[in-house]
Amino acid sequence: MKLSEIKSKLQALDSIAFQLPNGSLVPSHFHVTEVGKIQKDFIDCGGTVRSEQVVNFQLWEADDYDHRLHPEKLLNIIELSESTLNIGDLEIEVEYQGDTIGKYGLDFDGTNFLLTSKLTDCLAKDQCGVPEPKKTLKFSDLQNDAPSCAPGSGCC
Repeated sequence: MKLSEIKSKLQALDSIAFQLPNGSLVPSHFHVTEVGKIQKDFIDCGGTVRSEQVVNFQLWEADDYDHRLHPEKLLNIIELSESTLNIGDLEIEVEYQGDTIGKYGLDFDGTNFLLTSKLTDCLAKDQCGVPEPKKTLKFSDLQNDAPSCAPGSGCC
């Protein structure tokens, strides 16, 4: 989800809820302790220099059980961060403390913001000798693509 998308969704909400990939909700007394821009400059395993930028939200919960972050407050924090840090319309990455700090993508289901699992990947498979995954074909699909052999068609 991009920054413009969350801003649009926040304007239509009365409350904010974040849902973890396992279906549980981040406790409602969470804080957004940081909104920032992260730039990652790196070289992949094939030797290609790359650069990525994301907007980072850090969710945190404390013993402040009466705390509730309202959509307009988060919208104000985002807008201040945009102007102060010169943040563009970037993809959002969310950090949340589990057993360790987890990094998640962000989606929305119409009610909750969904923290989506992120995966590592090789960006230079062609140079590392990592074979492309083979396509899985269904036998039923092959039959539909093959010419039919109807009586009188001359195929037999």
